[in-house]
Order: sequence, then C-alpha cells, then structure tokens
Amino acid sequence: MFLAVSVLAGLLLSGLAVPMTALAGSSVNFAADSLDEIPTDLETPAQSERSRVLMANGEVLATFYDENRIYVPLSEISPLMQDAQIGIEDHRFYEHGAIDFQGFGRALVKTLTGDTQGASTLTQQYVKLVRQETAMANGDEEAARKAVEVTIERKIIEMRYAMALEERLTKDQILERYLNIAYYGDGAYGVESAAQHYFRTTAKDLTLGQSALLAGIVQNPVAFNPVKNTQRALDRRDVVLNQMVKWKMITEAEAAEAKLETFDPAQVLRTPNGCVSSQYAFLCDYVRLTLLSDKMTSLGKDKEERERALKRGGLTIQTKINPTAQDSAEAAVATKVAPTDPVIGNAVLLEPSTGLIIAMAQSRPKMGDGEGETYWNYNVPASMGGMEGFQAGSTFKAFTMAAAMEQGVTPGHTYNAPGKLTFEKGAVFRDCQGTFKLDEEWDPENQGGRGYGTIDMVKAAKSSVNTYFIQLIQSTGICASIDMAAKVGVELSDGQTLRSMQRYPSFVLGTAYVTPLSMAEAYATFANRGVHCDPIILESVTTQEGKALDVPSANCQKVMEPEVADGVNYVLKQVAGVGGTGYVAALRDGRDEAGKTGTTNGNEAVWYAGYTPEVAGVAMIAVENANPIFKDGTKKKTLRNLKVAAGYLDGSGGRDAGAIWKAAMKAALKDKPKTKFTAPTDEIMKGVKVPVPSVKGMGYNEAKATLEAAGFTTSRWSVYSDRPQGTFLGITPTGSALKFSTIRLKVSAGPAPAQPETPATDPAAPPGGQGDQGGNQGGGGPNR
Repeated sequence: MFLAVSVLAGLLLSGLAVPMTALAGSSVNFAADSLDEIPTDLETPAQSERSRVLMANGEVLATFYDENRIYVPLSEISPLMQDAQIGIEDHRFYEHGAIDFQGFGRALVKTLTGDTQGASTLTQQYVKLVRQETAMANGDEEAARKAVEVTIERKIIEMRYAMALEERLTKDQILERYLNIAYYGDGAYGVESAAQHYFRTTAKDLTLGQSALLAGIVQNPVAFNPVKNTQRALDRRDVVLNQMVKWKMITEAEAAEAKLETFDPAQVLRTPNGCVSSQYAFLCDYVRLTLLSDKMTSLGKDKEERERALKRGGLTIQTKINPTAQDSAEAAVATKVAPTDPVIGNAVLLEPSTGLIIAMAQSRPKMGDGEGETYWNYNVPASMGGMEGFQAGSTFKAFTMAAAMEQGVTPGHTYNAPGKLTFEKGAVFRDCQGTFKLDEEWDPENQGGRGYGTIDMVKAAKSSVNTYFIQLIQSTGICASIDMAAKVGVELSDGQTLRSMQRYPSFVLGTAYVTPLSMAEAYATFANRGVHCDPIILESVTTQEGKALDVPSANCQKVMEPEVADGVNYVLKQVAGVGGTGYVAALRDGRDEAGKTGTTNGNEAVWYAGYTPEVAGVAMIAVENANPIFKDGTKKKTLRNLKVAAGYLDGSGGRDAGAIWKAAMKAALKDKPKTKFTAPTDEIMKGVKVPVPSVKGMGYNEAKATLEAAGFTTSRWSVYSDRPQGTFLGITPTGSALKFSTIRLKVSAGPAPAQPETPATDPAAPPGGQGDQGGNQGGGGPNR
C-alpha cells in the first residue's frame, strides 16, 4: 500500500498518463481512467444564490432559492471565521499546494475503507462541491451523485482538478469560494446566509464562538445541525476551538471564553422560500408566473430553465409594488369583505403611463386550502393563476361611449330613454360583418324601470341609463364597441376573442366575463389619453453579475386619438361629480378624477372603475358562485342586503366597490401631483356635420332605413297638414346635420281640428294658442 501511494503521488506531480487498472487490497478493487483523460480545467461557474423580489421602496417581497446563499467577498467575512474553517479542515492550507502529501496516504487508506472525510485539502473539498453544484444547476442528478460517491476514482479526479485550480486561482480566491459554497446545515448555504440564519448577523461580524460553531458544521451538516442537535453542535464547536488553539490561531483564554457562549434555536431566522409565506402572496405569485412565462426568454429558453435561473441565479427582481397602497387596498377590501364571507372582494391599481402594477388585493389574501384561504388569484386570468372572471356591468358603457365619440357622436347626443325598451324578434343590429336580426324578443330596462325622457350622454352616464346606451350601441354598431374594448385592453376570462360577442347587444351592459386586472388596464388607457400599456409587474431583473435582463415591455401604443379619450374623461368626470352614481366613491380632494359604477343583473357583482391621470384602478365585489349557500338555494345570488361579517352590503357599485376603490386610491395618490384632464376639443363637444342622404321620392319606411343606414337616428314627427293622415311629408333637417344626430320624419296627422271660438268675454286669450300647443305635442311624440 505504501508503495502504491508513493507511485500515485509521483504520477500526480509529474502529470504522467498511466492507466490505473487496479489497486488491490484484501477486500477492495477499483479502476480509473488514465490521468490524461481527466480534464485539467475545472469550470467554476457562479455559485447558486437566492433571488429576491423587491418592492418599490426596496423592501423584500419574496425570496426564491434551491440553496439559500448570499455570495460575499473574502473582505466581508470575519478573519475569525476564516481561521476557524482553516483550523478544523486544513490548517496548512496556505503552506502546501493542491495536495497535502503529509495526509495524502492517510486519506487514501480511509477512502478504501469507505471514509472520504480524511485529509482532503480545502482546494480538493472545493472541487468536490463545485462538481456537485454544477451538476445540480444543470439538473444532472447522476453527475451530482458521482461527485460525492465514495470511490478512489473520485479522489483522483479531485486531486487532478485541484492541481490545475491552484495554478489559476490564489489561495484567498479559493478560500472565498469555499466559504461561500459550503453547506452549513438547516438550509443555509454559504457563510453569509449561515450567519444571518443562526445568529441574525453578517459574516463580517461573526464572533469567535459563532465562527467555530459554523466551521464545525461543515463536516456533517445533519449531525451537527445546531437547531436539531444543539449540544452535539456545541461539542463540535469546542473541538474547532481546541484545534485553533493547537495551531496557535487563538489563545486558550480566548477559546475558554468562546466556549461559554450558548445557542438559542428559537432565535434562528428563517428565510421564506416562494410565495406561500410572502407578505403579499398573490402579488408574489404573479411575479413568479411572469418570470416563468414565455415573455421572459432572457431568463431561459423554456419554463424549466427559467425556473432554475429564478431559484439559483441570484436575481434581483425590482417591481413597482407600493406597499403603502397595497396595505391600504387590502385593508379597504377587508373592511367590506372578510376571507370567510360567501363573496369575493378585489382591487387593482395601475400606473397608466407605464402599465406597472401598483397594488393587487383580494378578500382572501392568504395562500392555502384552509378556511378563508385560496390558491386562486381572483384579479387575473387563468393563465396567471386566476380562477374565473366576473361580469363587469355598466362599466362597459365607457367602451360604447368611446366607440361612439370615435365615430363623431358628441356628449350632447340625445335619445329618448324610457324605463324599458322592447326589441321584437327580427330587430336589426350591426355586427362586424354587417347587419343581423335578433332571433328572439329582448326587453332591456333601466334599474327599477325608471324612465328618463330625452337625455344626452352625460346625463345617461351619470345615471347609468341602460336604455340610452342600448340605443347608442345600436346606432354605432356592436363591433365598434367590442373592438374599442379590445384596443384598450379588455380580454374575456375564458380566452376567447371579444368578437365572439358581436351579436350580443347586451355587451354594452357588461355581460362579458372579464378580470379586474383587465378592467383596470382598460380604464388606464383613458387616463393615459388613448395610449394603452400592457399591465406589467417587473420593472427590472438583474443577474448576480449585475447584467440587466430584458423584461416584458408594457408595449405602450396609441390605440385611440387623445381627443376621443379626453371626451370620455369629460363625461366620466361628471359621473364622479355631484349627481353622478360615482359621487359617493369620489376622492373629492381637489384633483381631477373620473369613474364609472357597474352593477350586474340581480346585483350579483358590483364594480367601481376610476382614475386620475396618475393612477387608475378598479374595485369589485361579487358573489362566490361555488359557495354552498348559493348552490343549494339557501341564499339568492345577490349582494343587495346580503349579510357579511362587516354588516350588510348595499349592492351598489358606488357604495360597496366604491368604498374599496376610494381607500386604496387615496394611499396610492399620496404625494402625487394633482394633474388636470385635458379639455375636449370643440369637434368632440359639438361634433361634425355630414351630408344627409336625399330621400326624395321614397316612402316612410325606405327613407327611415336609408337614414339609419347612414348612421342617423330617426324619429317620427306627426304634423297637421292638408295631406291625408299617414302621408310621408319629408325630413328635417336636410342637406347636412351633425353625425349621428336625429333626423325627424314628418308624417301627416291630417287637417288640424277646428278651433273653438274664443269667448267675447275673454279678450286675454292668445289667438291660435291651443293649436300651437297641440302642434308642439305632436312634434315631441315618442321615437319609434
């Protein structure tokens, strides 16, 4: 054995290539490749480090890691720690080369008996750890196993690599890397993480006792885990201290003092891993899913590679999440909806100019499967961890409003808005191909069946008048509203295209299922004067080497003319003003704001979507369809007067959802400037004139169809004339008129009735007064 070891040592030193076919003992045989087949240049990639997600103020939202490690330079590691590790593992580290031949034979003998712990130099140990780390980073389990298996072959490979490594790196560089790669037990990799984990300090500030404790763990991180085996770890610490005295690194007095230190497992600082334990679990998960998505090709070519980079790449992930706004949003949701209530409450806030998500809250903020917990993010689509969307009610009227203004309809455009409209089977509407006919009767009505008479767009928006906006979408075409919604960012929660709803006039009433994030994105486009930005959560991602990676762009693009957005802002500003359904939710802090309430059929969901030029957001409360009390019929599916933990819900967008929106927005807007909306142009407010088609020679029905095909609204105007009753007499105005304005079709009501004689005793009676009154009544008859 002595002869074999001597020969092997000489071969290693000379670098000769000799096949190692056998080294036989009484019970051991082994084989190894020739030395020249062992690569001499060991790749030493950056060590696996934990990644951190930061909020806007620099606070940590979450950490992700396979190995909890923070790499620090040797200058940031206590000299006591350096000495302790050298003293117990390789006290002649700075004196010998890659191989310590004083201990080499002893190590080889121990290896043959199944013990690989003896007499390896720190450089050799580092080689072993690098090979294992590299294999794990590459997902190669077999290579990771071979890197630590008990064989002579492994020892030879480690020595060959160690020799080459010491030609390339200094002793200090090797020691730095060793102290950062070593496993210190209980999930702590590297000395910095270990110092924080066990002692809530840094590697630079470790005391002698703390350093000795950590150094002793490396030999067997399980057996000497101080959390689970405190006394064994302290005994091992004392061994390290004794060795340091032996090698004259410290005095006996210093060692004795260090041995008096105790260890309290209760003081261990756990580093959360992943999102479940994050302060804002669902925001964290949205970040995680974004990083793993196909949009982050800069992080890896596939999901597996991107996840490996996230957990091992030491990334610094910066978000725009505002913890103050997030806390306020969560508190605002909690004041209305408790986690165990049979309803769901949400809020989302965005920065219109960048698309960056500021806050995202829900009434079930804890991730889990316990009572009042969930794994669903109710704000986002299924592809990003969401469960289902919600009908958004009258918040969709803004899209029809914008589509109409884009076509030239003014805020002053009027319709007669009765309490209920009846569209017979066969009524004509326009889809994306042309016209189509309803295949059944449709009887939409206003809330409570209230009629409003002839009103303009501002009044219709302030009071959220269904029958006005249904006529508006009929005039401007359903497809125009759908395409407008798509342009500003609305997406159906089931992944279908919005055009799948092009034959549903009820689109204007918000019957589509969408997510709160999608609605916040859409309203942010109005706030940003027609420039749409995709919602993004990542501001930047930086590698451990300081390289900035490409992150998903908000892709901000103009999707409508700014003048059209200004017009929408003008109308929705009135909704948040006195007399509007959104007034109760309004901030009323002197800044310009706009908004729209939304309530679905039966009050199953209520919304408030609102914005200033700086921040846009939505809040929503909806019944939980899957809740047993609704499924078994115990409760009617409605929010109106529904008892929840906080009291009774009102079932209105302004009071219920609006209260959440208001509280969240106030926090987000703190210290923000009070920017004004841009005033709409005269063209938006007054409209443009277009030619009125000639109806000369046409009958009433043909003229009506011709005018409506040109985009005009028509009304029947009965007037007295000498022509037979029902005769079509023409239209007014003719020549030109405001686009989409109402053209009146004059129809003879027959001769005027004979006027009663005015009594001679009543000289004050105006001549012909009754006739004028009757004519006015005829002119103001209902549209048909």
